[in-house]
Amino acid sequence: MTDRGRARDVNEAAARFAETLADSYRVVYGQASESAERQQRRAQEFSELVSSNLREQTEASRANAQRLSEQAARQQEAGQALARESVEAYAEFLDDAFSRYRAGTEQAGQSAREGARTLSEATAGLVGTATGAVGATAGAAAGARRSTAETAAFPIAGYDEMNVDEVSKRLDDLSVEELRLVRDHEERNKRRETLLKQLDRKIRAT
Repeated sequence: MTDRGRARDVNEAAARFAETLADSYRVVYGQASESAERQQRRAQEFSELVSSNLREQTEASRANAQRLSEQAARQQEAGQALARESVEAYAEFLDDAFSRYRAGTEQAGQSAREGARTLSEATAGLVGTATGAVGATAGAAAGARRSTAETAAFPIAGYDEMNVDEVSKRLDDLSVEELRLVRDHEERNKRRETLLKQLDRKIRAT
């Protein structure tokens, strides 16, 4: 009886130990399973976080690249516009400067021509005045000149028998000296005003 009771106690103790051991294994397996699930969830969360960060960085990089591209395009357009404006402004400056230079040159040329014409007219007037004064105030010199003109060949043959129109047609072929000789002769003789004025104009023009 005693041995059977002791064996029963041993069996009950072994059964309790086995049950306790099984409970311990179940706890360990449960904890391991929960730990694995937690690690899996954490790995998934980390993967999702990394993917999200990568997407955000990719989108940010794409947006930055787009902004940089747009900014570069605007800068290029601004540079081209500035270059066009600079070229146009320089062309206008050159055109204006050339116009002023041409206007100044034309004005200087006109002034020079007017000055030369005025000087020529003044000189011719002085020559005519001096010639008339010499003819009017120096009778002896006029007589000597008349004598010299008569001995030399007169530019226009038959001059004294010609009228004003006939003489006028012959004046274009004469030199300055011949024109002056004809004027002196006309001044000393017939003194036709129309012809004298025409001779003075031709002398000045020549």
